[in-house]
Amino acid sequence: MKKIEHLLPEEIEKRSFEIISEELERRGIKLPQEEEMITKRVIHTSADFEYADTLVYSENAVETVKKLISGGADIVTDTNMALAGINKKVLAEFGGEAHCFMAEEDVAREAKEKKTTRAAVSMERAAQIKKPVIVAVGNAPTALLQLYEMIQEGIWKPAFLIGVPVGFVNVEAAKELMTETEVPYIINRGRKGGSNIAAAICNAVLYELRKGK
Repeated sequence: MKKIEHLLPEEIEKRSFEIISEELERRGIKLPQEEEMITKRVIHTSADFEYADTLVYSENAVETVKKLISGGADIVTDTNMALAGINKKVLAEFGGEAHCFMAEEDVAREAKEKKTTRAAVSMERAAQIKKPVIVAVGNAPTALLQLYEMIQEGIWKPAFLIGVPVGFVNVEAAKELMTETEVPYIINRGRKGGSNIAAAICNAVLYELRKGK
């Protein structure tokens, strides 16, 4: 039987990260220093150590996304679940806002008219924000496919991509396409991901920045 640890509420997260570090060490996994705090928070959120192998970062990705948030960049998500999970209070401390356009009536209407998904139309809405935008996709590969098309056509590109949609249809291909663009990214290869993972990546950066204030 597993031993019960009696911890105060404020001690639970700290202990969780200690356990994650211990298990990574047992597995012989050494995470790059700048990526460590993000990968560990994703593992903390999912209890899935495969993310230590499948999360991929473009060159200087962490430094880039930190500078964007510090400079007041907004975050656009593809689900209200991811939006709910992002610490918007901390984001606001740096001058940023979080948005999700998925539930807006005009987005649903336009998607129906165009015979496309609300996620794809939401990316067009994101392009209308007049400041740098970090796109955090946790559910819809069609959002990534729309982004790729917009980039290829020179219409718009986000300042940064968190690309972690979960699923089976076009998920892996859409992620791979986005690694071929010039947009800096944090992407999870394979089928795994989700809105909670997208939010966890955003929060990992936010909490690291807050510690440095």
